[in-house]
Amino acid sequence: MDSSSEFKRWKSSLGNHSLSSLSSWTSSPRNAISSNSTVSPCAWYGISCNRARSVIGINLTSAGVEGMLDEFPFSSLSHLMYVDLSVNSLSGHIPPAISLLSNLTYLDLSINQFSGKIPLEIGYLLKLELHLLNEVALYLNQLNGPIPSSLGNLSKLATLYVYNNSLSGSIPPEIGNMTNLEVLQMNSNNLTGPIPSTLGNLTKLRELQLFSNKLTGCIPLELGNWNLLSTLGLCENNLTGSIPPTLGNLTKLTLLYLYGNQLSGHIPNEIGNLRAMLDLELSRNQLTGPIPSSLGHLTSLEYLFLRANQLSGSIPASLGDLMNLTTLELDANELTGSLLENLCQGALLRRLALSGNNLTGSIPKSWRNCTSLVRLRLEGNQLTGNLSEIFGVYPNLNFIDLSFNKFYGEISTNWGRCMSLSYLRIAGNNITGSLPSEIGNATKLSVIDLSFNGLVGEIPQELGKLTFLDTLLLNDNQLSGQWPVEGFSNTSLSKINLANNKFDGPLPLPSPLTKFYSIANNKIAGKIPSSICNATSLSTLVWSNNSLTGSLPECLSNFNLSILNLQMNSLSGTIPQTFSLQSGLRSLDLSQNQFEGTLPQSLVNCKNLEVLDFSNNKIEDKFPAWLGTLPKLKVLILRSNNLKSLLDFPMVAHFFPKLHIMDLSKNNFSGHLPANLLAKLQGMMSEQNGQESKDKSLYMRQEVAGGFYEDSVQVTIKALEIRLERILTILATIDLSLNSFQGNIPSVIGNLHSLIGLNISHNHLMGSIPSTLGNLTNLEWLDLSSNKLSGRVPRELGDLSFLGYLDLSKNQLTGPIPLSRPTKI
Repeated sequence: MDSSSEFKRWKSSLGNHSLSSLSSWTSSPRNAISSNSTVSPCAWYGISCNRARSVIGINLTSAGVEGMLDEFPFSSLSHLMYVDLSVNSLSGHIPPAISLLSNLTYLDLSINQFSGKIPLEIGYLLKLELHLLNEVALYLNQLNGPIPSSLGNLSKLATLYVYNNSLSGSIPPEIGNMTNLEVLQMNSNNLTGPIPSTLGNLTKLRELQLFSNKLTGCIPLELGNWNLLSTLGLCENNLTGSIPPTLGNLTKLTLLYLYGNQLSGHIPNEIGNLRAMLDLELSRNQLTGPIPSSLGHLTSLEYLFLRANQLSGSIPASLGDLMNLTTLELDANELTGSLLENLCQGALLRRLALSGNNLTGSIPKSWRNCTSLVRLRLEGNQLTGNLSEIFGVYPNLNFIDLSFNKFYGEISTNWGRCMSLSYLRIAGNNITGSLPSEIGNATKLSVIDLSFNGLVGEIPQELGKLTFLDTLLLNDNQLSGQWPVEGFSNTSLSKINLANNKFDGPLPLPSPLTKFYSIANNKIAGKIPSSICNATSLSTLVWSNNSLTGSLPECLSNFNLSILNLQMNSLSGTIPQTFSLQSGLRSLDLSQNQFEGTLPQSLVNCKNLEVLDFSNNKIEDKFPAWLGTLPKLKVLILRSNNLKSLLDFPMVAHFFPKLHIMDLSKNNFSGHLPANLLAKLQGMMSEQNGQESKDKSLYMRQEVAGGFYEDSVQVTIKALEIRLERILTILATIDLSLNSFQGNIPSVIGNLHSLIGLNISHNHLMGSIPSTLGNLTNLEWLDLSSNKLSGRVPRELGDLSFLGYLDLSKNQLTGPIPLSRPTKI
């Protein structure tokens, strides 16, 4: 069969065979040599022929072809030298019949959707020899399986691209036989195992990219044989061991990427021999020791990344000799000493990151003139100095973070003259004085974080000019005065934190775009305006410890809030009754207010609820047994209300499955202690009883708006009411004290092996103390006082090695005390 017929058969197999780019692939007479001859494809789109009218080239790149190669006429194209089918939508496997293209010198199947394995038959295309356009390009497909070792037969091949697939297995050592290779790109696959030392044989190599795989082992010393190499990318693997000093032989190297591995040891001094180096990136390893001063010899260097290692010592003065340096990132190490005076003498430095070290001293005066700076990160050191004098005006500066140092002084008016400034963060220092009105001139500001300082005075109205402001963090200062009620409602602020200041007056309303809003621990007074219902983007609302009055707007129960904390106000009325099925509420704290009425049963819709605190209100209701269906509820605090009647629970298999803090104290509950509830509290049982938490965090918290919200709770510990500003995830307590429970203490309580605190004092309990309490091996406090318990104190209590507080007073107990710790009896 002639090639034109087979081409047409392949065309008809394509998913879009009517494609306009292939419209010339027909039996039109204009393609015929004579009326009796066969049709020649030489005039077809993408086809090229030699003088003998044999097809020698196919170029359908970006032709929009969809389909597979199963019908491709491999057997009829013995003269084919050039194939480019890149940037199409071809799929399926690459047929082994590709080996029939015995004269092929160029193959590009990249940027398609090919799957399956690379056929080992490609290794038999021995005419893929040194040529102006020779290469094999299979990148950006969905190929899997191993790289065939037969590729090592292609000893004349100059370029091999197989990156961005899903190839696995190890790199065949036979690749080292491809001694004419100049470019080898195998990055962005799932390759494993070591880098073969045989790659050191590829002495013509100019570029090697193996990054973003899962390679292990050491970097072979033999890689130092590549005296023509300009680019080496081994980053984002699992390589170990030290950086071989033989890399210092690669004198033509301009890019060295070793970041994102597990390399250890010192940075070899020999790296300083790489005088052609433009970009050196060794970040995110486990490198130790000092930064070698020999790096100062890399006078062409533009980018130096050594961040996130364990480097120590001072920053070598020789780095100041790098006159072409534009980016220097040494953050997240263990560096000490002072900042370099001459670091910016090249006047090209744009990005400087030295955060997360132990640097001391002040900012060099010469830095006032480093006007090339675009991004500066110095946070998390021990730097000092008067901030109002240190910094000048930086026309290009976009980002600066000086947080958590020991800077003092006032906020400089110069920041208002940095017209490109978008991110200003000076949190956690000793800054005093007021916020200058000139800050409102930096109209591109999107983030202001001046939290945890000693700022005083009122907020300047000029902040209203910052129309791009997204985040305003002024919490934990001594700021005062009133915000206008409409203060934020016309802004684009998504995060507002004014907590722990001295603001007073009415509640400033958030923007419809605001997601996080905290004004906790201030002196805000008055009612919550109904116009709060316009703030429909709210997800975190923390207005605790103020003087808010009136009722709670119903719309707050319909918002997609994750956190709602209004504790310690003077709010009254009933709690909104319409929590929706779409609710994402995780933490609800309305404690220490004056709410009355019943508990809203629509809370059963809040399937993500973990913390519920309604303590210290005037709620009158029965125990809300329906809350037991909430699958994630961990903390339930109903202390000090007017809840009453028996604790009656349904006989179901799963009830309060994650609950580990329960406080029902200071109510009017009566009847027997609920044994059928205590038997189901899987969250308070040890691992062998089935429900150990998978949460690895130390404290209960939720990620919100670029930070974390940590839940707090007030509990009675060892007869003292204590506010826990953070809740340990392992804390498990039950407090049923100051009610009217009667009857015996259920022995099933001894199954709650995770219990740390138990208080059932001030009830009417009788009978003996069950010996099963000796099973509570994590118990730290136990209060059974002011009951009518009788009999002997179980000797098993003497085995509770963590028990530091025991109160058995005001009972009718007899016999010896089996304890050697503080006890009231």
